[in-house]
Amino acid sequence: WALHLKNITISLSGQYECSFATYPYGTKAAKIQLIVKAEEEQHYVKKVRLNQTLEIPCLEDMTSENLSSYPLKWLVGENGRKEELVTKEPSCPAVYRNGSTLYRQRVHLALNNTLKIFPTKITDDGRVFSCHVVYHPERVQKSSTTVRVFGK
Repeated sequence: WALHLKNITISLSGQYECSFATYPYGTKAAKIQLIVKAEEEQHYVKKVRLNQTLEIPCLEDMTSENLSSYPLKWLVGENGRKEELVTKEPSCPAVYRNGSTLYRQRVHLALNNTLKIFPTKITDDGRVFSCHVVYHPERVQKSSTTVRVFGK
């Protein structure tokens, strides 16, 4: 038996109980606590000097072990337009997207899913890099980091 819920909202959080009569044993019941969370996205600002290495962690509060068992992707955005840089499936090597000439040779995904960019350029200033971790097709945790590049 399964309960299917559609159009989930936070108000559906609570305890659910399934009970049914069995012969000759009587009523059987099971309870489950449902907690509905709003989509979580953390926002950060990272400052870096021109021509230095920029390192952006995927999710600041998650360990690399927890991230390694889920698909993730890194995107870069500017003026509402987002472009995929790197995707990583569990137990597979990272796949680099070569669409961006600006980041083609400068982007590297570290073992801990940190995005490394070297060298930083003035064109990186104001760009928003976001990491999306797909725990479930309907549960994606995101972090976005706005980069500020400074001269020496």
